Amino acid sequence: MRRLTTSSCVLLILGLMGLTNPAAAQTPQSARRTPLVTVVEKVSPAVVNISAQSTVREADPFFGLFGLGTERQAQSLGSGFIIDRNGIVVTNAHVVEGASRVTVTLLDGREIVADLLGSDRDADIAVLKVKASNLPAIPLGRSSDLMIGETVIAIGNPFGLSNTVTTGVLSAVGRTIPSERGERLFTDFLQTDASINPGNSGGPLVNVGGDVIGINSAIISGATGIGFAIPADRARRVVDDLLRFGELQPLWSGARLLTVDPELARRSGIGSRRGALVFKVYPDSPAAAAGLQEKDVIVAAGGHPVVSREDVGTALYTAPSGSPVELELRRGDRTLKVGLKPVHPPQGLGLQVLERSVGLKVEPVQGGLAIRQVVNGSVAAERGLRPGDVILGANGQQTASAEALGREVLRGLDRGSLPLSVQRGRWVYNLDFPL
Repeated sequence: MRRLTTSSCVLLILGLMGLTNPAAAQTPQSARRTPLVTVVEKVSPAVVNISAQSTVREADPFFGLFGLGTERQAQSLGSGFIIDRNGIVVTNAHVVEGASRVTVTLLDGREIVADLLGSDRDADIAVLKVKASNLPAIPLGRSSDLMIGETVIAIGNPFGLSNTVTTGVLSAVGRTIPSERGERLFTDFLQTDASINPGNSGGPLVNVGGDVIGINSAIISGATGIGFAIPADRARRVVDDLLRFGELQPLWSGARLLTVDPELARRSGIGSRRGALVFKVYPDSPAAAAGLQEKDVIVAAGGHPVVSREDVGTALYTAPSGSPVELELRRGDRTLKVGLKPVHPPQGLGLQVLERSVGLKVEPVQGGLAIRQVVNGSVAAERGLRPGDVILGANGQQTASAEALGREVLRGLDRGSLPLSVQRGRWVYNLDFPL
């Protein structure tokens, strides 16, 4: 009998294991094409990288008071996705904020300069247009039937690494988180443990069916394993308005709301410990037509519990245009249900609110809007404003016209306060007024 050498034994063992024949060891692609692979193949062609270039002016440390300094070009990277084959791209507003040039890079390597059609910083959504057609596209899906624990996939451009795919589960819905600088709250966010890093912003969050359920938007600084996305149902109305009007159209309900906390409940003499207190109902408004009354406490909106005033705003902006939102409220010992149908604000409403709630009347002047009258006993009078002061901006935005100021006042209604930049002589003051 022929004896086997050591090397022959090794070859025999490897042969039995299939390691000496790569073809025999290779698992067929069909067996490895999992549902996740199928989703990535479907979605990735529509995901784009976004490069936003802007000019940053740095003041000279010694002569900055004289307007001297240097300019440099800054670049930020983000993600986005094509929702229409004719070149409509959705991303985050903060990705393209202040950009002088925005470039979109497709999966096939093409780089195309994009035009900004509109953006809304409060919703953190922007819409771009590239001059191309027959592009791969993935429309917004829906987020109303999400299940906690279901598999989700994030695709984007983290740290400049194009078309990176990460997976996880849907951890929670309805999260309220502060913006990075803490100047406002974002409500109704989706939370996931799929890795979302700088550069993922604006990319899609999809389910195992390849449907876009959200727009990746935020991470908590210093935290790991937590990412957030804007729900598709809320994003859809914003995108529709940006495409039609170039900006998100505000909604008018006619109800001023306050978040209920123990202190407010004690001072107001209400029994509820959570919800949104109806502080004021404007006459001839949708809230008045719906039957809302002052001291009502809204405890649910659109079928979801209300913990803060922002939850009511989220329900109003998420509902299909023209559709009423069902509110459940407590009025004393009774529980009532009403339908509130918000509308687009009447012409000039923002300036009316500015006069009634803050106590200011304005008129256009060169360089801004001058205060024409300060109502006696108003909040503005208490803060020391006087005729001749010039309003330069509101909510951190320049307001060169009365119409622009009126729009920002209505934005302030949604947040409960109105920050104003007011100039008197050589000095500029930043003041915050409750609404």
